[in-house]
Amino acid sequence: MRWLVDGYNVIRRSPELASEERVSLEAGRQALCRLLARAAQSSGDEFTAVFDGSGAGSATSGGAGVRVLFSSARERADQVLARLAVQGGAVVSNDREVRRAGERAGAISISTDDFLARVALAPPMVTGTETMEKDEEDEPPRRTKKGNPRRLSKKDRAASRALNRLGPGGRRQ
Repeated sequence: MRWLVDGYNVIRRSPELASEERVSLEAGRQALCRLLARAAQSSGDEFTAVFDGSGAGSATSGGAGVRVLFSSARERADQVLARLAVQGGAVVSNDREVRRAGERAGAISISTDDFLARVALAPPMVTGTETMEKDEEDEPPRRTKKGNPRRLSKKDRAASRALNRLGPGGRRQ
């Protein structure tokens, strides 16, 4: 499977990667590439990290199974991700526009938090014994659904299958 990763978005959502980025942008990018290389090694998947701005070149290798792309001066990384999503795979970002563009192109959309949880860099998650309670007012009104009420949506099942390729752990849906 092909993973398209919004580089700076993922770095800034992980405390460990963000601390590396505070040293330098290059250190943050290298830390992300190491993380992606470990995920590529365990899953056999191909990862492409896309960053804004010009780096050492327009495309470099971030390790085995990891490709690093930098957007040109004329386009943003979001546009590069949308263009690459047409070829299929999974788009990893918390940017709503990037995720929607990926879905429109036919790619699977994965949130950065779910991705980091699966590759074991997420902040501590709420355990099964602790539950967060919501007010009924906070929930949007539900549409009447047909079919099995316990079955995840087609989009959520595709995202779950993609995350399961990265190995055990993370949140179960």
